[in-house]
Parts: sequence; structure tokens; C-alpha cells
Amino acid sequence: MHALGPPSLTLLHRSWRHRIAWINAKAFASRASPNQSRGGLPRFYSDVLPPSKGNIVRVQGDEFWHITRVLRLNVHDRLELFNGTGEVTKGCIVKIDKTGLDVMALGDPEVYVPKGTQWNVYSAFGSLKGGRADWLIEKCTELGASSVTPLLTARSPSITENRADRWERVTLAATKQCQRLQKMVLNHPTTIHDLLPVVSQSNLSILAEAEAVPLMEALSAMTIEQRGILIIGPEGDFTQDELKLLTEAGVTPVGLGPLRLRVETATISLLSAVTFWADSQAKKL
Repeated sequence: MHALGPPSLTLLHRSWRHRIAWINAKAFASRASPNQSRGGLPRFYSDVLPPSKGNIVRVQGDEFWHITRVLRLNVHDRLELFNGTGEVTKGCIVKIDKTGLDVMALGDPEVYVPKGTQWNVYSAFGSLKGGRADWLIEKCTELGASSVTPLLTARSPSITENRADRWERVTLAATKQCQRLQKMVLNHPTTIHDLLPVVSQSNLSILAEAEAVPLMEALSAMTIEQRGILIIGPEGDFTQDELKLLTEAGVTPVGLGPLRLRVETATISLLSAVTFWADSQAKKL
């Protein structure tokens, strides 16, 4: 069978419905592999999903290599495909060749809506070196951030190098590792002035600031919202002018303790704390 369209992940417009019963029987009868020992099927990313049961997608590239060379799955093995927007499909491998493999859907796609407060992180991490920015991106993904935006400030005015492609790979790997179905969005860098109208329209915006009211004390006076904004400045902190602009726009400054934190430490500390807080508040409702 030849792939149609782009050479990455291609939807094959062929149903093979006359084989569904046989494939289903083989798939469900096959013994569980070590990759399924946690009670779930191994999950892989595909930007295209089969629209309904019996349709087929072509998997190539890195995911093909991971499926066949790392996990050593074979024909009739079951897996899941997700597209990063909340849709996931259970499927069965029906063909493997030198360039890719074909997965047939065992059911229609299921759609999952993210729960809890969706946190949008604005962090001045563009100048971080030595993998520190990669670590920040990875951990924000694992902690469930909805988006991360590099923030350009007076003390962090630019991105050290163009690392967008690398950060996308880091995000995808972390998305698969933590089993989230919505990919975290990586936005283009923004400035303080472009951030101000976003803050003014938000009902829940928090800024990490040295010597501000302790975080837990500030949270006790807040209520959860569907979306929230977290703002973390560069090493050396925001300038007084920047703090004034953000405060006037409506942010709530919070302190993260008596010690000076690196950008990535402050970002993950704040995101972790508000995530646990929002989760605990939601359970009380």
C-alpha cells in the first residue's frame, strides 16, 4: 500500500471494513505486551487521526521509529494515536514496511476537554543557557500549563538563539510522557507592553515579585477561574517601571519565599503551587 499526501502522517482513504472483525479478534486476543503493563495502551502522536472506525492512517518518521525500534510493536498490536488537541483513537497495526506503518481505527475518535484552571505562563527565560530553558519547557508541560510565552523585558530583551523547533520536540516528548492529550502551546515572544491588555482582561493574573505578599496568603483571597496568567521576570527581576505598568493593569504580586530564585525555579514553583491550589479549590465546589 502506498501513502497518499505528505510523507509524515497520512490519512489513507480506505476503510478495510471487511477486515475489521478479523483484525479486532486478533488484536484483542493478543497477549498484553510489557508496554501495556500499566493498564493502558502505548500512545503516539499523529497530526491526522482516522475520522471513524475502520479508517487507516499512515505513521512515519520519529513515531514510526519509536513504535517499531524502541517498543518493537508488530502487526496486530494495539496502540493509541492522539493529535494534541484532545482527540484520541484506539487502533491496531495492520501493516509495517520499510518507510512506515498503517494503523486502523478500532473505534471513532474520543474527545477530551481539559479540566481545571488553564494556566498561561509568561516567563522571561529567553536568555537561559545550558538546557535550563529546555527544562522549564518540559516541566511546564508536565505540570499541565496551557501555554508558555517567552517574555521580553528590559533585563531580558531577546532570545539567545532560535530554539523554537527544539522546544516543540521537548514539548511533544513531555506530552507523551505525562499522558496529557492537549499539547502545551508555545507562543512567539511577547513584550511587557503587548502583555498589558491581556492582563487587564484577565480575572486571575499573578506576578512573582521579591518581597511581595507571600503566595499562600495571596491565594487565600483569590477565587479560581477557568483561565489564569502567571508572570515571571528575568534574573535581576522586573524594573520598577515594568512593575508599575503590570500592577496598574491588574496583576497580583506574590512572593515565593526569602531566597533568590532562578527564572526556571520561580516559574515551576509558582506553576506547581497554583496548580495544586486550583485543584483543591475545585474539589470544594
